[in-house]
Amino acid sequence: MKPPSVATDSEEIATEELTLATIRCLAADLVQAYGGGHGGTPMGAAAIGVSLFRDVMRFNPRNPLWFNRDRFILTSKAAGHPEIEQEIGIEVTTGPLGQGIANSVGMAISAKQLAATYNKPGHDLFSSTIWCFTGDGCLQEGIGQEAISVAGHLALDSLVLIYDCNSITVDGTISSCFTEDIPMRFKAAGWNVIHAGRPETLATAALEIGFITTALESALGFGSRKANTGPAHGQALGVDEVAYVKSQFGMDPTQKFIIPPSVSRSFAHVSTKGAAAESEWNARKEAYAKAFPDEFAEWTRRISGELPEGWRDLLPTKENLPQAPQPTRKSSGIVVEALASRFPDFVAGSADLLESTFVSWNGMKEFQKPSSGLGDYTGRQIRYGIREHSMAAIASGLTAFWPQSAAGTSGLIPVVSTFFMFTLYMAPALRMAALQQLRTITVATHDSIGIGEDGPTHQPIALAAFFRALPGIRLFRPADAEETMGAWEEAIAGGVGPSVLCLSRQAVPLLAGTSRSKVSLGAYVVLNHPSGKDPDLTLIATGSEVSLAVDVAARLSSAPHSLAVRVVSMPSPSLFDAQPAPYRQSILRPQTSCLVVAIEAWSSYGWAKSLLLLG
Repeated sequence: MKPPSVATDSEEIATEELTLATIRCLAADLVQAYGGGHGGTPMGAAAIGVSLFRDVMRFNPRNPLWFNRDRFILTSKAAGHPEIEQEIGIEVTTGPLGQGIANSVGMAISAKQLAATYNKPGHDLFSSTIWCFTGDGCLQEGIGQEAISVAGHLALDSLVLIYDCNSITVDGTISSCFTEDIPMRFKAAGWNVIHAGRPETLATAALEIGFITTALESALGFGSRKANTGPAHGQALGVDEVAYVKSQFGMDPTQKFIIPPSVSRSFAHVSTKGAAAESEWNARKEAYAKAFPDEFAEWTRRISGELPEGWRDLLPTKENLPQAPQPTRKSSGIVVEALASRFPDFVAGSADLLESTFVSWNGMKEFQKPSSGLGDYTGRQIRYGIREHSMAAIASGLTAFWPQSAAGTSGLIPVVSTFFMFTLYMAPALRMAALQQLRTITVATHDSIGIGEDGPTHQPIALAAFFRALPGIRLFRPADAEETMGAWEEAIAGGVGPSVLCLSRQAVPLLAGTSRSKVSLGAYVVLNHPSGKDPDLTLIATGSEVSLAVDVAARLSSAPHSLAVRVVSMPSPSLFDAQPAPYRQSILRPQTSCLVVAIEAWSSYGWAKSLLLLG
């Protein structure tokens, strides 16, 4: 390869060649120093990065949290990457391939919904563009195609996806496994597509804003003898090869992490331009506040992460809940009707199970492209279709678009829903939400063998054990309508991260001893033996099995058994595990002679810890 012409540092502003050479050498140095990573992409797509961050995107480096900034999502693996640090420009961490595309779709939905709700004639306050950089691997993953389909259906023109089709993955060239016409796939899904060629200079990296998809072909590991190979994709180049790259670009092979002052100066205007853009926006914000004080006050509350005042008071008290037996999925619908119908914070949706999961409400409007006649961009009910994986990752993008408070709240509460069995499709995205402490709520109905006619294929025997084992995810299985109120309260305001609400298809009675305020304890006594004596037997149960445990206790307490039996409801083992040891012992085994039995229509895996607590 012919070495590019490199300008000297005596020039006031670095040449294009020196700017790109600096970035490529930095990428090689960083991955080599770390001992692994993905240096090939920043080396091959350096010109794209410069074009975006220096010339195209709207953001303010002096205030990375400026609300009306553009968002950038890198949808690829990032070993050692922080989970989410928006204060330094990291909007989300995408982790497993393809999730970033879905995160970007979620952010684009948030941007469109926000603008449609609050922008007024002559007062266009919100106009963020979402930029997503993706590669071949992300488009091989099913979640990538799911998200592409959603975005095309919704016509999200606030989203620009840059597809780097360098044709290299970890195993080498994609010609051995991936030969379809990807641009045609995008066109078939309703996207606009332009081809940007090989972006090895800033001139060829220029992007035409307004198109939804840009396809380009970078040379992975550009400048290295390992360019366009598997090792350049996911490994450090090696000390000798990094030195070779630097020599190719006219840089000193003995120096590391060098940024010539002229290169820094070539980016100096970015801060000035970003500060000016934010200043101009602040002036428009002040004018908007005067013209539309109510809308401005609502938006201000939402960006602070403050929940609507009095929201808990809208949930019916136990005395006002339905007294007849009903499924907890239907009880959950009471919460959705009470809150989502009143507050713009709530955006709900389902994977083709809207009527089964009870996440609809009277007078709701669907989020749809206006020309469809099915809704518009102010809508807060999303038809995800049968795309559970992307639904969960889109939900993370929906909330990540908004500032995240220290309490884990943001200005948007995504509620997604499906049968509990199908949350298995969502698991990778829910895990990433937990890592980033993003608050999403998954309504997971038909949670046990009580589902009935669909049989074993729809019975989630082992899923609860899986989700309970994932740090940062809070799984609730309420016993009745009262505990369902408490589970929702905890999911909305009880802590950071995602929650999964496991809800019954079959009817369960409203139990005398349940309490929404005690759900936060994870487990508590719902039935004591009337004699008040120390129990001979403690029955622990969750969800629909709590009422069964109460019936069993009544039979064992009477003749001829005459046992002192009490029943413990455990809607959230993880919250119970966080309680002080004396409380946990008092609930499960107040004295060593007490037998403890757990009742749950799932796998027994994980119950040994509770049953053997404190001997």
